[in-house]
Amino acid sequence: MTLDITGLKVTIGGKEILRGVDLSLEAGRVHGLAGESGSGKTMTGLAVLGLLPHGARVSGGISLGGRDLLALSPKELNQVRGGEVAMVFQDPATSLHPMLTIGRQLTEHMRHHLRLGKAEAKARAVDLLTKVRIPGAEEAYGRFPHQFSGGMRQRIAIAVALACSPKVLIADEPTTALDVTVQAGVLRLLRGLCDELGLAVLLVTHDLGVMSAVADEVSVMKDGLVVETGPRARVLREPSHPYTRALLDSLPDHQEPAQDGTGRDEPGEGER
Repeated sequence: MTLDITGLKVTIGGKEILRGVDLSLEAGRVHGLAGESGSGKTMTGLAVLGLLPHGARVSGGISLGGRDLLALSPKELNQVRGGEVAMVFQDPATSLHPMLTIGRQLTEHMRHHLRLGKAEAKARAVDLLTKVRIPGAEEAYGRFPHQFSGGMRQRIAIAVALACSPKVLIADEPTTALDVTVQAGVLRLLRGLCDELGLAVLLVTHDLGVMSAVADEVSVMKDGLVVETGPRARVLREPSHPYTRALLDSLPDHQEPAQDGTGRDEPGEGER
């Protein structure tokens, strides 16, 4: 299933935040969305899910498999959220409820969207925890978020997002708060899940090094517009827009990011 964003504009409080965004996501591929803070990356993801601030005005088109998401009623959009499009937020310490067990947070979506019974939902939740490489998944099911490291919490947040088998996954800066070793493991996990499940993934990040590890295509945003889009290798090696070149030049020691994925699948010491 494809997600097509065409001419997307978002205005909040009289200020145009997105000024005509065009993006296309394909099943089984990771599309990286890069840019500095305030460029509109996260706002683009929130617009897809209809999670914009009260009073926001939206125009343009957001099409999921040919269906216009902007034309859906609130009830219809609730079925899309989590069921067809899911989002992994930047900080799992705030996106996971501290007072609810991991199992509760995993199974709530399943019982609502998939109408699963308690036992069936638990079995699926344990399987998901195993899939995202949480050690001792059966025991982890009954634990709370604060009992896990940052890397493990982010893997759990990914499991929650995948609970109802969405077709599109929006990952908003999913490795920002993680150290390099843990970050690499999470990126490899996202890449593997994309390939295994045929997800269309939008990876939002300001870090072109992160982008180079997993993205198939890269789009660069500036001031609410996509200024460049293309295959990862072309954009990172031969950028056509001055802003993209400026982002590359801002990397430490002016080194261009690696062109292949790095890191390991198994959790490092800092993740356990």
